[in-house]
Amino acid sequence: MTAIAQMAAQSGNADAFHVVFCVDDRYFRCMGATIASIIANNAERNFVFHVLATKVSEDNRRRFESLAQRPGTTVHLHLLDAELFSRFDQYTRSSYYSSAIFARLVIPDILKSYTDRVLYLDADILCVGSIDELARLDLADDIALVVPDAEATTRRRVEALKLKHPRYFNSGMLYINIPKWIEAGITQQTIDAILKDGENFRFPDQDALNVVLDGRARFVGVRWNYLYGLVGDLENNRPALAIPAGAATFIHFAGSVKPWGVWSGHDSVRLFQKYHALSAWSDQSLDIEPTNYKELRMHSRFQWARGNRLDSLRWYWRYLLVRRARK
Repeated sequence: MTAIAQMAAQSGNADAFHVVFCVDDRYFRCMGATIASIIANNAERNFVFHVLATKVSEDNRRRFESLAQRPGTTVHLHLLDAELFSRFDQYTRSSYYSSAIFARLVIPDILKSYTDRVLYLDADILCVGSIDELARLDLADDIALVVPDAEATTRRRVEALKLKHPRYFNSGMLYINIPKWIEAGITQQTIDAILKDGENFRFPDQDALNVVLDGRARFVGVRWNYLYGLVGDLENNRPALAIPAGAATFIHFAGSVKPWGVWSGHDSVRLFQKYHALSAWSDQSLDIEPTNYKELRMHSRFQWARGNRLDSLRWYWRYLLVRRARK
């Protein structure tokens, strides 16, 4: 038994499964639904939930800490110094990315005294099944378990990054073997890759991780990070959530439209509402209308696809007004 396992056994969490999120204040609400979905579909399992953040409101802190009231659940909030990520400002200043995407790089160093392995998840993922099979996988010789990205994305990124192995993963799910990650120096190598070639990366941290872990990560089935884009459905007036039975345990809504956007009218909203209602953030309303000019423009397109021409023009007019105000 490792020293870390001994510590866990002494604290009564020897069988606990560790899950970590890296979020800013805006994403605690949706992370709450992710956590609720994991617990709801794995009621007999003990969990330790970690959050890495640079700033957290007292309200979000209180709600997160309330999760520990459930028997078998432990929570840890790890506040990071924002200066840790100041070197990456150029990648977040003029994009929709936040410094939270780089926080995942320090997960192993922050959590090495808590556990040997941890599951990292993006906060736009919902769990719809048991994680028992994933928890049983042997990581002894693996740095991390990863899931392949979409075929089109893989082709483009493998060529652009000149990867030696024709595989590319989506970093929204990483099952990390902490001692192996640290031993291999993955964090520093990834930081070096970003600082050296980041301007040529389409997805700064994800591309860098793929470069560094090229041929060194173990790929597992897509059910553990089932990528689902709502935009394609909505542009073609397909509001149904079309996932084959048993194909997904973690559904990752990785596109620019999220299931907490009630305005989309997609069936995924009902799935999100189900778990949102079980979360510590259940009293917070979802997004009834688009919240920014990009969503306004997309909603206009979606209404047009549904044949709602007048509504489409109204939403497009609102998009033009909001965009003009931003200039």
